[in-house]
Amino acid sequence: MPQSLRLGAAVMLYALALVARAGDVAPDPLNSSRWHDVRRALFPGQPVRFDSRVEVTAPATAEDSLNVPVSVRVTGGLEARRILVFAEMNPIVPVLEFEPLRVSPYLSFRMKLQQASPIRAAVLDAGGAWHVGSAWVDAAGGGCTAPGSGRAAPDWQEHLNEVQSRFWSHPQGEDRLRLRISHPMDTGLAASIPAFFLQELVLTDETGAPYLRLKVHEPVSQNPVFSFDIPAEMRAGHRLRLTGVDNGGNRLDRVLE
Repeated sequence: MPQSLRLGAAVMLYALALVARAGDVAPDPLNSSRWHDVRRALFPGQPVRFDSRVEVTAPATAEDSLNVPVSVRVTGGLEARRILVFAEMNPIVPVLEFEPLRVSPYLSFRMKLQQASPIRAAVLDAGGAWHVGSAWVDAAGGGCTAPGSGRAAPDWQEHLNEVQSRFWSHPQGEDRLRLRISHPMDTGLAASIPAFFLQELVLTDETGAPYLRLKVHEPVSQNPVFSFDIPAEMRAGHRLRLTGVDNGGNRLDRVLE
């Protein structure tokens, strides 16, 4: 083989090795300028691939940058050990981490968006690979740095970490659980307002067996609302309990009716 061809083949093999090491098997479908930096920061040295089985649903344009509705659903038999949701253009990139221990790999919630950004969900499978779904949301901006209204009511502290819950039955044999938690969810990026946000939520049954864990970050909207799908046979005969804590050490503990 001529030396020029050997050199070209060596360069090609080296490039392919770099791609394999990075874990990328396809270019970013949204062509984000920040994707590679965020991937290296969140998934250093781990295999990452874009996967249509990870469905991220969000509005094309955010009507309210403080309350952008997002839902994530994992389909096609992809096993989900953890689900990490993040917004690349936010000043605080991670939004939440969801462990669907005994529930379906689905959740919906609302979040703050600082500017137009990809919103991604990365699903960790049993083999240690990450599968990513994406949605692009256009936004006027300011969702993370604008002060919320969570502290406007004079008695807001009296209602801190109160929980409202409701169940709906699905024909598919799952129960939809919606939770609303009273909390200002301050990012710490608005002038003179320190960061104050929920950090962790755990849903268990009366025996303490966990159904799901949720690690919450500052970009989740104030008075957060979360929805999950729980197989009906897992909920039958059990009373579910929600516990959690915020970054100020304030705890919540509520048996769901």
